[in-house]
Amino acid sequence: MKFAYRFSGLLGTVYRRGNLSFTRDGSALVSPVGNRISVFDLKNNKCETFPLATRLNIVCVGLSPDGTLAILIDEEGAALLVSLIGKCVIHHFYFHKPVHSVSFSPDGKKFVITKDNVALMYHAPGRTREFNAFVLDKTYYGPYDETTCIDWTDDSKCFAVGSKDMSTWVFGAERWANLIYYSLGGHKDIIVACFFEENSLDLYTISQDAALCVWQCDTELDGLKPMPPKDAAREKNAAKNDEEFFEEPKGEEIHGKANPNERETRNKVKYSRVAKYFFNKEGDFNNLTSAAYHKKTHLLVTGFASGIFHLHELPDFNLIHSLSISDQRIASISINCTGDWIAFGCSGLGQLLVWEWQSESYVLKQQGHFNSMVSLAYSPDGQYIVTGGEDGKVKVWNTSSSFCFVTFTEHTSGVTAVTFTSNGYVILSASLDGTVRAFDLHRYRNFRTFTSPRPSQFSCLAVDCSGEIVSAGSQDSFEIFIWSMQSGRLLDVLSGHEGPISSLSFNPMKCVLASGSWDKTVKLWDMLDSWRTKETLILNSDVLVVAFRPDGKELAVAALNGQITFWDHENAVQTGSIEGRHDLQMGRKELDKITAKQAAKGKSFTTLCYSADGQSILAGGLSKFVCIYNVKEQILMKKFEISCNFSLDAMEEYLDRRKMTEFGSMALIDEGAGGEDGVAIPLPGVKTGDMSFRHFKPEIRVTCLRFSPTGRSWAATTTEGLLIYSLDSGLIFDPFELDIDVTPSNIRKTLHQKEYAMAIIMAFKLNEKKLIQEVIEAVPSNEVDVVCSSLPDLYVEKVLEFLASAFEISCHLEFYLIWAHKLLMLHGQKLKTRSVKLLPVIQFLQKSIQRHFEDVSKLCEWNIYNIKYALAISQQRGMKRLAEETSVDEDDLDSDSDYLM
Repeated sequence: MKFAYRFSGLLGTVYRRGNLSFTRDGSALVSPVGNRISVFDLKNNKCETFPLATRLNIVCVGLSPDGTLAILIDEEGAALLVSLIGKCVIHHFYFHKPVHSVSFSPDGKKFVITKDNVALMYHAPGRTREFNAFVLDKTYYGPYDETTCIDWTDDSKCFAVGSKDMSTWVFGAERWANLIYYSLGGHKDIIVACFFEENSLDLYTISQDAALCVWQCDTELDGLKPMPPKDAAREKNAAKNDEEFFEEPKGEEIHGKANPNERETRNKVKYSRVAKYFFNKEGDFNNLTSAAYHKKTHLLVTGFASGIFHLHELPDFNLIHSLSISDQRIASISINCTGDWIAFGCSGLGQLLVWEWQSESYVLKQQGHFNSMVSLAYSPDGQYIVTGGEDGKVKVWNTSSSFCFVTFTEHTSGVTAVTFTSNGYVILSASLDGTVRAFDLHRYRNFRTFTSPRPSQFSCLAVDCSGEIVSAGSQDSFEIFIWSMQSGRLLDVLSGHEGPISSLSFNPMKCVLASGSWDKTVKLWDMLDSWRTKETLILNSDVLVVAFRPDGKELAVAALNGQITFWDHENAVQTGSIEGRHDLQMGRKELDKITAKQAAKGKSFTTLCYSADGQSILAGGLSKFVCIYNVKEQILMKKFEISCNFSLDAMEEYLDRRKMTEFGSMALIDEGAGGEDGVAIPLPGVKTGDMSFRHFKPEIRVTCLRFSPTGRSWAATTTEGLLIYSLDSGLIFDPFELDIDVTPSNIRKTLHQKEYAMAIIMAFKLNEKKLIQEVIEAVPSNEVDVVCSSLPDLYVEKVLEFLASAFEISCHLEFYLIWAHKLLMLHGQKLKTRSVKLLPVIQFLQKSIQRHFEDVSKLCEWNIYNIKYALAISQQRGMKRLAEETSVDEDDLDSDSDYLM
């Protein structure tokens, strides 16, 4: 069993907070998701989450103009310089204070960050191998209150900074003789955004009270005069003398004055306000929250706290569109380089939208679960994942594209369990609203609803291998309800437990149901023998979860005392146990009065899952760790840390003395409606922005774990979202029966001699993926039959596994299909005897072929439709031409008859 699982994707969370940014070509969108970033490729319909993370939630992202670098800054001002090409961290930096915004200059040589009431300009890493890792160039002072936004002129000569003190400041990136700084007023609320006009110093400023000011400058960009050499040299020497008193260079400081005297403004750049416009507001709480401006098309997009957004054409302020996304505030807006697509982020709903405003259609519309995810299940072929959340929604995600393609909203309360039937086309979900619902993935509808005679809250769900028997456990009546999928009738009610039913699991090979309860028992029910109890297993503590091994010969049970016990359920004998409480390694909550070590004594695993081959078991609970155990040896193989995000609760291991005061923890202080972080809970009937808001930090936990049927990946529903971990074979050298003579040169020599079977065996011994691909693709298609028949049984499995992974990326579809067909036809009987061991490989192969089948089917259907359309048009035109010719002939005939008469 390999344990080289690496983080490969984050599903279920598309946006949390921070600013959205389009990439240079405008075809991809970078979105902050907690302490990570996801890149949504809108042209290829794929999403990728980078395998790097900050310590806290990301609040601002700055992309370099050439699209190679990004600066990620978290809540406390810790920054990462990231390569977007290599997907790795280049440099760490700490700004010591929360940063409000970051922006690269259009030429990519500088970048500006704003924190407190200052703007700091740094040298950006250069293109010609010099590495300026956050070297401070200038510090700009001017605003009295915190700064909010930045915008650059097109030639990178100047930039503007907005502030909470209702002023906007224009600074020169260089010391221009006629523009060092300039202060603009005219607003009565916080400045939300400021934008320069294209190739101009003219400026637009927008405030939170939905007011727009248009500022005209009396000087063009070409009219900026460089500082005289003498003055520049004198200031440089003065700055150098000042730096001698510091341990490190602080850069040049520029102090702006809000009301300079007449002598200081003589022969300097002047601004005048030429217009002031007001947006249509609806209600007192419809504040303007975000804005974006596209300079080439003069398109201004503004978002409001009520979820409404406006599109205006500037400078005439003509309204183009006024639409509503939702009833939540729009936190971020971004426009791509062509001006066609507009991205909106709503942090309240975790919603991300990309709208094409000209055609008035959505390019992307994604939303995660509003509250925590509770349950997940893989489809039998591993292509889809279904998740259920506390918000009552059931969502289905595509594992290859990471997008949600259907959401079912029929439940009226939290979803507690979800599962697929064996055919993969039906999803079942249990909810606290007292229903179990069946959803059809062909027509995307709820076609069956199962209910109990008395209203019951269902806490768990299981369906047998045939997909005919549906069972759900109740947490209030202590009963198990059995329904028929075919008819929807209630078949039986199983009673016998004396506590809430915590978990249900069907044996994959037999019609036996295992039920775990808080009454410290696991009962085995025979579905074929009058639903009677076949066996009762007694444990020492409340049972939290039960799980059958894929071959059905072993049962794993996790209890409240932190133990995982393994049972031979046929003989009711315990075969082993794992003491897992210490492996959970609980974190300390902010308000805990005991240490994390003491708190861990009362914790346990709440979710279990066997690997596809049954040799290992995954376990997780109220902790940031997921443990993988070897079942046979009963030892811990590896611990996966699912999050390093300290914006979540229960992440700290020790008490943070800096957060303690003489009155207690600072976490007890609630900031009301002021803060944006955490989850807001409004009191009933209270509008947005009221002081009745209360915030809490979500606690890190793992609610459900599932292995993919292919065995290549596993998924976990966590507070962070739906995390996917998959095998990354590219990072590990894993030779197999390697000899001293097996070298790349010898393999190629054997291949040149047309000894294809020997070359394949040697390539698999070396186990380098690119070399294996080279050897297999060198085999002529007419020789595949002979080569497959001469392969030893040991290597047939390896070739099948390679083919499954090759299908994912290769364009040689027919060639690899020939290989798969010949191998299965020639070695099918022998493979059948090892079916349990080979099941993950076969399912991986099936998933890859099925995906190609669906893609090609869609393409064929589209081509057939186009051909039919073209034929219909041609027939219509032919009939029209024939009718015209017929009418012409009749006219000629009439004229001839007239002539004869």
